[in-house]
Amino acid sequence: MGFSEAIKTVLTQKYITFSGRASRSEYWWFQLFNWLVGGVFAILGSLTGSGVASLTNFFSILGLLYALATILPMIALQVRRFHDRNISGWWLLALVILCFVPLVGLICAIAILVISVLRGSEGPNKFGPDPLRPEARAEVFA
Repeated sequence: MGFSEAIKTVLTQKYITFSGRASRSEYWWFQLFNWLVGGVFAILGSLTGSGVASLTNFFSILGLLYALATILPMIALQVRRFHDRNISGWWLLALVILCFVPLVGLICAIAILVISVLRGSEGPNKFGPDPLRPEARAEVFA
């Protein structure tokens, strides 16, 4: 899955779809897009910060609206990424809650990152078919 296909998939086809699986490429391409858009809003806000205050407020409001529009797709994408590793999405909720505990939060954030980086389970699992090879079947002892 490429850059534009990942963005299209996350924002149009699976906007708040928590079921199914998300491949690493879908996850990381959308993460890159999200960071680039956030960076553009931050740069535009800082460039206009020394001049007119209304432009700074405008870009701040646009950035906030973008963040609000993409928070649910980001959570859904992260849950589908957990599903690709054959881990329930409820573990993401538990890890996010534990992120608010001092010292434990760093470990939980690293755990979320590691789960996001690791390769998904081969073949179908209890959350759906393999997003990279949907035709593959899990016949272990065939």
